[in-house]
Amino acid sequence: MEKSQLAQYIPVLFLLAAAVGFAGGTLLVSLLLGKYAKTSRAKDTAYECGKDPIGTGSARFSVKFYLVAMLFILFDIEVVFMYPWAVVYRDLLAEHATRNLIFGSMLSFMFILFVGYLYAVKKKAFDWKS
Repeated sequence: MEKSQLAQYIPVLFLLAAAVGFAGGTLLVSLLLGKYAKTSRAKDTAYECGKDPIGTGSARFSVKFYLVAMLFILFDIEVVFMYPWAVVYRDLLAEHATRNLIFGSMLSFMFILFVGYLYAVKKKAFDWKS
């Protein structure tokens, strides 16, 4: 007997109900047990590596830090695009007659990223000192 399409979602709904129930249950238990906990000023202060908290909670970073972080993400995503292409490259060559187009598209992608890398080096975006 063939199941209806809605009946196929029943396990997903059970999993969703279990996830929501677990999250709500743990929050409820922590709320109930938290009322009976012995608290003090020392217990409620932030703990970080055994040091007393001094100053503000957030330190200011220079713009250079964020620039290097964005460049890292940019060149990291380059690998994310290259890896699947390299995995299926042989299969693509066997299926398609336009081998030069397949390889040329990746070379153009690499060239554009290399130009961006050269621009970042020229602008000294990777220098930590300045």
